[in-house]
Amino acid sequence: MKRLAMIGCERIGSYHLDHLLQMDGRVELAGFCDLVPEKAELFRRRAGSGRAFTDFRQMYDEVRPDMVFICVPPFAHGDIEDETIRRGIHFFVEKPVSLDEAFARRTADRVKKAGLITAVGFQCRYSSLIEPLKAFLAGNEVRLVEASRVNGVPEMPWWPYKNKSGGMLVESAIHQLDLIRWLFDEPAAVCTFGEGGALRRQGYDIDEVTTTIIRFRGGALGVMSAGCYATEGASFDSKITFSAGEKRAVHRIIETLDFHEKDEDAEGGIFVTKGDGVLSKKTKTVTLRQENDAGLDCDRTFVEAVLSGDASAIRCDYADGVKSLIFALACNRSAETGVPVEVAY
Repeated sequence: MKRLAMIGCERIGSYHLDHLLQMDGRVELAGFCDLVPEKAELFRRRAGSGRAFTDFRQMYDEVRPDMVFICVPPFAHGDIEDETIRRGIHFFVEKPVSLDEAFARRTADRVKKAGLITAVGFQCRYSSLIEPLKAFLAGNEVRLVEASRVNGVPEMPWWPYKNKSGGMLVESAIHQLDLIRWLFDEPAAVCTFGEGGALRRQGYDIDEVTTTIIRFRGGALGVMSAGCYATEGASFDSKITFSAGEKRAVHRIIETLDFHEKDEDAEGGIFVTKGDGVLSKKTKTVTLRQENDAGLDCDRTFVEAVLSGDASAIRCDYADGVKSLIFALACNRSAETGVPVEVAY
């Protein structure tokens, strides 16, 4: 049986451990590593197997894992990936894959040369709503994409500092950015405005709210709004809208997918814009709901890929995860400089 280890035994690590415990003993949960020994020991007890460590190199020496889940904060990437690749261990890494674009690019090259199986924690790609959304995008000419993600500040001491988390766009809204570029089109350039608000007054350096204009390579435009100012869920509706001339799709990630289109039998009138055009408001909405556990499917796909040696079912490997990081970091650079930034992979 192949051995699996985990580095980082906190919130996101717990999320993955829950999934691994549902895999009917497909792998041996052999090692858990965290700088705080009590946290690693807690994971070992939950797993009912393996050993607890505070040094990942020692864990690698003694456990010799075939695969590892790297569940550390954004600022902690670097030595772990370098050593993992050097030892030829397949790895799953949480997003964002780094805060250092140059490091991420070099790591992607090393992964390719080593022939390792990798995956990134973009579980939203595994949603049951993805296939019908793909069909909509394939059958309609989308001209405008409007996305949003608004929440509060997570209770992690490193999160409100840009050199630790990357800020809202890089640490959280990267899920929306990832889906947009994976499903629809790659960005050519971005222009972002940010405002620190109350967070800056409290001594933090991340933006409390940002708005980004996106020019896609195929000619469409997009808007991405992100914020961490909310105190209640009623604050904003986080979603992605793909708008074509006759219809639109509205994707609330890991929740619902709404298709809005014309229906002459529906109630509704018309609205006129400056006398230039008359558009019917007679529409119908078809709603699909999330059916699977996307996170479980994401984790299982990686594990099964390592067991079989076939990585074709993985929807985001390390190299593709780097592209989403580059997209998000370009938004940050634009907000910092006040000028548009080209997105180059």
